[in-house]
Amino acid sequence: SAVRRLAIRAPSRLSFSTAVKPASGPASSIETAKVRYLNPRSPGTRHQVRIDRSHLWKGSPFKPLTEPLRKTAGRNNSGKIMVRRRGGGAKRRIRVVDFKRDIFDKPAVVERIEYDPGRSAEIALIKYHHLEGDDAYRYIIAPQALAPGDEVMTSMDEIKMRVGNCMPVRHVPLGQDVSCVELIPGKGAQLGRSAGTYLTMLDKQMKTGYALMRLQSGEKRFIPLDSLCTVGPVSNPLHKIRKLGKAGRARHLGRRPKVRGVAMNPVDHPMGGGEGRSSGGRPSCSPTGVLAKGFKTRKKNKPAPLVHESRKAAQTKAKLASK
Repeated sequence: SAVRRLAIRAPSRLSFSTAVKPASGPASSIETAKVRYLNPRSPGTRHQVRIDRSHLWKGSPFKPLTEPLRKTAGRNNSGKIMVRRRGGGAKRRIRVVDFKRDIFDKPAVVERIEYDPGRSAEIALIKYHHLEGDDAYRYIIAPQALAPGDEVMTSMDEIKMRVGNCMPVRHVPLGQDVSCVELIPGKGAQLGRSAGTYLTMLDKQMKTGYALMRLQSGEKRFIPLDSLCTVGPVSNPLHKIRKLGKAGRARHLGRRPKVRGVAMNPVDHPMGGGEGRSSGGRPSCSPTGVLAKGFKTRKKNKPAPLVHESRKAAQTKAKLASK
């Protein structure tokens, strides 16, 4: 009965809340990251691939560095759907991450490595001991192999090339992998922030005041020498191979089902309607008629003076070299 089930569940719920929360381990790296392949006990677990998170902090986040997430379900202020297939999902709070790293020449100690539901990378809670109260804590993107107890520091001068240290691009040696790179000095990190990503230093003499760096897409771009960056690739490198396994896990992430345009009526989509199963009668497009395959949306005359080699050119060159 319902009463009997409640009596059985109550002790386990109590024991969970009073359990001691263990500390976290080092951030996942390409050497230590683990994958969990579940036994096919149900259709949802047959092809499911999970990333092991046993090394992460088991407790709650640091509350002063979180904000409530107001969900919009993809709608604007007038209630119209601007982004399709959004809605629902588990309730969560935003972690306020310090992308500027603007406390200079003061060491900070890594307290723990945490999971962040708002991004693919792991985050680290660091503490500056020269500050007091809640102001002493910051969240940063955790690079690979960063561990609790490690010391990190930000400096405009040349400091030790240690994982988690933050310094200007001008002090990074050639061939070094870095993450959380600023495009504009002082604005905060914009490149290399998602799981497993990094930028590689290629040259610092080609253009005055700029360093040439290669992105993972293959694009080669000039970065100002005074832009800050973090030593080491971003943690959680196996994020790209995970498989949700079932539609329910996608709904937990706030993703709703996707309906094909050819399955709709003509009033709902340009490719809708027709007798029986039709192919749409026109090239694939969006509900507003924008071509979906091969149509370039970037303006032809839009300048890109800091892009030394485009992504497409780099990928074409790599294909030719592999033949």
